[in-house]
Amino acid sequence: MFTGIIEEKGKIVGWTGNGRGKKTLHIFGPSVARQLKVGRSISVNGVCLTVTQRTKTRFSCDLTLETLRRTNMGQLQVGDAVNLETALTLDKPLDGHLVQGHVDGTGRVKLYSRRKGGTILRVTIPEKLSPYVAEKGSIAIDGVSLTVTKVRGDAFEVVLIPHTEEVTNLDKKKVGDVVNLEIDPIARYLSRFIHAN
Repeated sequence: MFTGIIEEKGKIVGWTGNGRGKKTLHIFGPSVARQLKVGRSISVNGVCLTVTQRTKTRFSCDLTLETLRRTNMGQLQVGDAVNLETALTLDKPLDGHLVQGHVDGTGRVKLYSRRKGGTILRVTIPEKLSPYVAEKGSIAIDGVSLTVTKVRGDAFEVVLIPHTEEVTNLDKKKVGDVVNLEIDPIARYLSRFIHAN
């Protein structure tokens, strides 16, 4: 479980593979790496992964074909920035919202517009996720906890404050980029409860 409050903007330093469908992602993130242990969970661009190796400045995680297929992780290249967050502990503030690191789908950036009051980011949303996205509700984009400001048709908008752009990789997004989306788990469970009764 995570909060969607990014602790460090890391950098991909390599990919390796074993030829049997598994790829290993190697990430430079000294602040986060110091807190990690092998076997612990880490959110990388909103994807919950398991740490398989670590040094003082880097760590590695294995990704299956399923993870690569369902997320934007397979499109990342060496040098790309990634959002990093360690798992929630009982002494960690819940400043964002509950984020599981289970990506529900991907969207594409339709608009990235810097304005006086903040940057407007408009993202398409898959039809199956649309019922769970509401104005003033929470959503995680590449693992970043954000508040939906507008829903229009097949897309929604959020506003990025300068601090969010500074400490996450969202400042590098361009129109057409694919982003990981995780809907608010409370909305998912509430919908399940309503439709089960």
